[in-house]
Amino acid sequence: MKRIEKTLLALAGAALMGLGGSAWADINVGVTVSATGPAASLGIPEKNTFSLMPKTIAGQKVNYIVLDDASDTTTAVANTRKLITEHKVDVVVGSTVTPNSLAMIDAVSEAQVPMISMAASARIVEPMDAKKKWVFKTPQNDIMMALAIATHMQAQGVKTVAYIGFADAYGEGWYGEFNKVAASKGLSIVANERYNRTDTSVTGQALKIMAARPDAVLVGGSGTPAALPQKTLKERGYQGKYYQTHGVANNDFLRVGGKDVEGTFLPAGPVLVVDQLPADHPAKKSAKAYVTTYEGAYGKGSVSTFGGHAWDAGLLLAAAIPEAVKKAQPGTPQFRAALRDALEAVKEMPGAHGVFTMSPNDHLGLDQRARVMVKIENNTWKYQP
Repeated sequence: MKRIEKTLLALAGAALMGLGGSAWADINVGVTVSATGPAASLGIPEKNTFSLMPKTIAGQKVNYIVLDDASDTTTAVANTRKLITEHKVDVVVGSTVTPNSLAMIDAVSEAQVPMISMAASARIVEPMDAKKKWVFKTPQNDIMMALAIATHMQAQGVKTVAYIGFADAYGEGWYGEFNKVAASKGLSIVANERYNRTDTSVTGQALKIMAARPDAVLVGGSGTPAALPQKTLKERGYQGKYYQTHGVANNDFLRVGGKDVEGTFLPAGPVLVVDQLPADHPAKKSAKAYVTTYEGAYGKGSVSTFGGHAWDAGLLLAAAIPEAVKKAQPGTPQFRAALRDALEAVKEMPGAHGVFTMSPNDHLGLDQRARVMVKIENNTWKYQP
């Protein structure tokens, strides 16, 4: 009897689709995150966040298929192709880091499956072209955060800056963006160094930076590997100002950095210091909702900004799916195209990191409401008004 009932429901759903109504069908969301490897401190809270997302949207059951890419670009691409070909997903969310996300673009654009990246580089969605029209992202662009850092440095009286970043797309991208805005704020870059995420020593690079005698050092890294240059410089006696990117805004960085990262400045999404924000901040309510939900599941103090990027991807889907199901049945090319169009049409949607307004030429949709400056004080984050 149950089998007969299911068959009748399926037939009824198909008939409704033929009449222009929405069918009862599962929506499959494919996820690849860096839950292990060098970017694990970013990917784990993202993975955790997907367990908190709604299992039903617009009357449709939503399945989340979550794979670990181990912070590896080749694995991220393989995961993406597997999600598309084997799991027939309607959308791909991921990956955690910029190199992985950039490498995934060909796979999703070829299959015409929308993708929401949780990585930072603007190169993931810019410049807009036929491939990137299928790609969206939730983290703030590097240029937005680079401008926040340069402005803060200027106010702090900094004149000379040394840069040390990852020897990959993240580190190169950050140097490029910071270099664009430095001169406009009266800043001179006097050293430019690189290191690998898996390196255990940066002594040579630190010595070159020390020799340049900069007023401040900017580390273009993310997760726990970003602590290495700062710890090394501290050991060598460098006493200037330290800046990090929003790629370190989690408690694992505080744990690994310890006393060596005290006094560090960095830009971050408002979710990091939500309880310190003024009551009228446009993202305070939505950011607080995420913090409450995550800490309710994983414990007080467990939340991180990176999980917030996953949460915002979920909010975008919750806003777009009801529009897409009006036009096509999940699991079809027509639905995937409709979902892409609906994501691009999202307007003034509050998230954990800011307010999203997408457009055909802007697949991030965040503005200056999406960043604040913070300082590490007493092994915690202090909002800098």
